[in-house]
Amino acid sequence: MADVTSVIGRETAPKSIIVERGQVQFFAKATGSKDPIYRNLEAAQAAGHRDIPAPPTFLFSLDLLSPSKEESVLAALGVNIGNILHGEQRFKYGAQIYSGDTITMSAKVTDAYEKKGGKLQFVVSETTATNQNGESVGSMINSLVIRN
Repeated sequence: MADVTSVIGRETAPKSIIVERGQVQFFAKATGSKDPIYRNLEAAQAAGHRDIPAPPTFLFSLDLLSPSKEESVLAALGVNIGNILHGEQRFKYGAQIYSGDTITMSAKVTDAYEKKGGKLQFVVSETTATNQNGESVGSMINSLVIRN
């Protein structure tokens, strides 16, 4: 396996994704949201929204549709996907994401290090996202743990 620090600075190409109402409604249901603004256009508009807003942390589900930074990093390191764990996820919020928005995402590996004499390796990446108006809708910091 390659030196884990060799992936620091690796970036993905930007990927644009159109936010679909069904995705937002499903995410709201899956996360247990009872607020009707996440399911019903009329309720959302009555609350002052231009369309159905995405619930907090929805950016994570969009990231699943974008190019997998983990796969390219893991391939570069020669890691078996069965040896990875999701270590941590943090969010920074920006402008509201709405159904119908086009969200552009890209990721960059910001840190990589070892613990336990190399038995555990950590890869930290930050995914940034903007909407069709160039406004930041947020970012996510993700830590992967690789078991050797």
